[in-house]
Amino acid sequence: MSVQVVSAPEEVEIKRKMHFRGKVLKITTAGAIVDIGVGKPAVVHISQLQKEPVKKVEDVVQVGDEVDVWVRRITPKGIVELTMIKPLDLEWREIKKGMVVKGKVERIEKFGVFVNVGAEVPGLVHISEMTHGFIQSPRDLVQEGDEIEAKVIAVSRRKRQIKLSMKALEPKPEEVLQAVNQQEAKPKRKAQKKALKNAADDDDQEYVPTPMEMALLDALKRARQEVEESTGKARTKAQRRVKELESLLSQRMQAHLN
Repeated sequence: MSVQVVSAPEEVEIKRKMHFRGKVLKITTAGAIVDIGVGKPAVVHISQLQKEPVKKVEDVVQVGDEVDVWVRRITPKGIVELTMIKPLDLEWREIKKGMVVKGKVERIEKFGVFVNVGAEVPGLVHISEMTHGFIQSPRDLVQEGDEIEAKVIAVSRRKRQIKLSMKALEPKPEEVLQAVNQQEAKPKRKAQKKALKNAADDDDQEYVPTPMEMALLDALKRARQEVEESTGKARTKAQRRVKELESLLSQRMQAHLN
């Protein structure tokens, strides 16, 4: 999640986590008042000045300081509450099963890789979720510092776990194989249909079918008729028979022509 930087326009639509560069106007025992240029009062509570405990506000900021702040929330009275602690890109409530995240590989173990996705804890891609194929080590695919994309397959705030999958974003091997087979089958099917059309439908062709081809043509005609007249399982069986006969006839005719 990218951080949006806002300079100082008036009447800007303010949202959570928006980043402003503001100027400290006043400090109190409870925090600081910061001008972020939106025409609304904006305050930073003492607990939001830094991650470490703060005893006095002036130990961290002084009047006139320019500071980086992020919007925490807007109160019903319109007061903008800020924080000087950079928020997480992904909070627990924002992480949902099925969402796709991007992150950087920050640690590699034998069982998988840990990925910084901007959450409180890194996400784990188990070695079995890295790819559909077999790999001996996660380093066969990635190295520390690599940017990867993965899908959230499980999340538990109680266990502080985010489980990710890289292979969930990849096509399955059987789908790839099916697509390849379909592409390879197209020219073959066109040749078969052309041969069948030339043999069965074109009266001007000089091609003379062999006795075997005549028998196959006759059987094909009956099978097609059966498809038209039958229903249910019988129709399915007849359709399968038509395909078998068409394939066999095409093969015989190709051999004959060659």
